[in-house]
Amino acid sequence: MKVLTRLNPPPSPARVRTPQRSPLRVGLVQHAWRPDPDELTGALTDAIGVAASAGAEVVFLPELTLAKYPAHERATGRPGDTAESLTSGPTYTFAAGAAKAHGVFVHASVYERADGPDGLGFNTAILVSPEGDLVGRTRKLHIPVTDGYYEDTYFRAGPADDPHPVYEVDRLHGVRLGLPTCWDQWFPELARAYSLAGAEVVVYPTAIGSEPAFPEFDTQPLWQQVIAANGITAGTFMVVPNRTGDEGALRFYGSSFISDPYGRVLVQAPRDEEAVLVADLDLEQRRDWLDLFPFLTTRRPDTYGPLTAPADPGKPYGEVPA
Repeated sequence: MKVLTRLNPPPSPARVRTPQRSPLRVGLVQHAWRPDPDELTGALTDAIGVAASAGAEVVFLPELTLAKYPAHERATGRPGDTAESLTSGPTYTFAAGAAKAHGVFVHASVYERADGPDGLGFNTAILVSPEGDLVGRTRKLHIPVTDGYYEDTYFRAGPADDPHPVYEVDRLHGVRLGLPTCWDQWFPELARAYSLAGAEVVVYPTAIGSEPAFPEFDTQPLWQQVIAANGITAGTFMVVPNRTGDEGALRFYGSSFISDPYGRVLVQAPRDEEAVLVADLDLEQRRDWLDLFPFLTTRRPDTYGPLTAPADPGKPYGEVPA
């Protein structure tokens, strides 16, 4: 795998105080799915080891880490019956084993079994400690419904109670992590909600690539721009591990990246190769930027009523005159 690093954070242009925290070194793995489970987990474990050997203290992995992406076609029956137990299934077992083997925190994504009358499961991000313990779990809130990404036929939307949990991890320099997933990354409301909850780093395990209905439309630049921009307005680092490779109906465009609160891309993977990214995050840049541009305290929530009104499928473009 290609290894790309940014081991010295760029200067913080809005800094006026001496930082009190040392940088957090994070790793990210961009991988292609393999049909042989042992080959896949072996490659991922080795990649986590590469990141750990470069000093990464936590390593982040793409969406549905061990699975072939299923939602290129509509599900039938009860797809959730094939989902995994959260803490005893193959994904958790793999993540815990890799975390123990390399002495790092490991983040992964799993199709979580959650039996119910709808026959669906949850699309869930997890964070596992070096001892193999579950540190965090967050269920994907926003579910895509478009051609090639029929996730509404597989995944139940995450619950509205405690929808934006933030995990403070003392052993990772006290970093405060938000762990949403993929389609969540397009919604500025979600990034702002995580920022209001105190998140410093927001991680989006991702599976995005070609658009079957528009094969000539490359959405990669839009995808990257919106995530980095949401990081600017939220004052957060964005860590975005995407898949790469051709899985038949979809070709995933990789391009995994890590950006800072100023919107700068610190390190980025290529489109068509597996890669390990390692970067140092100067966590106090969040305070620097939000002191200069205080988005959180100058909000006008008294004017935001339409944002909390129920979504109306009959008005996909808002209040457009007839």
